[in-house]
Amino acid sequence: MAGAARTPAFGQAVIGPPGSGKTTYCLGMSEFLRAMGRRVAVVNLDPANEGLPYECAVDVSELVGLGDVMDALRLGPNGGLLYCMEYLEANLDWLRAKLDPLRGHYFLFDCPGQVELCTHHGSLRSIFSQMAQWDLRLTAVHLVDSHYCTDPAKFISVLCTSLATMLHVELPHVNLLSKMDLIEHYGKLAFNLDYYTEVLDLSYLLDHLASDPFFRHYRQLNEKLVQLIEDYSLVSFIPLNIQDKESIQRVLQAVDKANGYCFGVQEQRSLEAMMSAAMGADFHFSSTLGIQEKYLAPSDQSVEQEAMDL
Repeated sequence: MAGAARTPAFGQAVIGPPGSGKTTYCLGMSEFLRAMGRRVAVVNLDPANEGLPYECAVDVSELVGLGDVMDALRLGPNGGLLYCMEYLEANLDWLRAKLDPLRGHYFLFDCPGQVELCTHHGSLRSIFSQMAQWDLRLTAVHLVDSHYCTDPAKFISVLCTSLATMLHVELPHVNLLSKMDLIEHYGKLAFNLDYYTEVLDLSYLLDHLASDPFFRHYRQLNEKLVQLIEDYSLVSFIPLNIQDKESIQRVLQAVDKANGYCFGVQEQRSLEAMMSAAMGADFHFSSTLGIQEKYLAPSDQSVEQEAMDL
């Protein structure tokens, strides 16, 4: 991607814990974008990814294989994956040579699921930073399982991880609650969905945790974690069901606004879409209440009864 005069390229860096649905997201989003008329190139940056369901334009396994690294250096899966990312960082000329012929495509980078790569290890951040030097404008799309909302302790942990990722990766950021169709398979939500997507007053979660004999002993620690999250006031979520086109469209609008694609000339823009991006409004807003009615079972209890239970 040499040459400063070239038109900038756009894309998404899809990150998140193992099993959060990154590869499925890349498949669904790539199909959706192609149906819209965009030329899409999916890049697999996870050397542990096998049996990819999507058409892969670039595969990091051609450069370095996780199995070979583990055998040669006697490393475990995590150590081997960190080495692979460091090896890719040291051989970015290979990646640039692979991406150069794909100039003009919209990129989807399927990234490894090791959490430490996005919270404190420097290789992935360095790779993204170098891509920015190639005039590749990325948005980090961070997926977490929506069912964590059913457990207050896990939700606080997810908030801490999401905040650490946002601060470390240093990219425009969109957080997603994935697998919305499965959100209540592990329990019911204590509050309405917008409480979790907008990360409202977390003191209610502390009161909820206080009813648990185990977490009661760690109330002060939880209070400090909640205070840290609220002090930064950066984390919010967009619900996603990758099988729902409206849900994908909602995510794509946020991503295009974050990386500046909506201000480009690649597609015809309507005045409404431009004003929506510029002013932060959404003229076709689908309320979180509508999403809640679609994916969450209605409660038989009144608000007062639920409050008494809490």
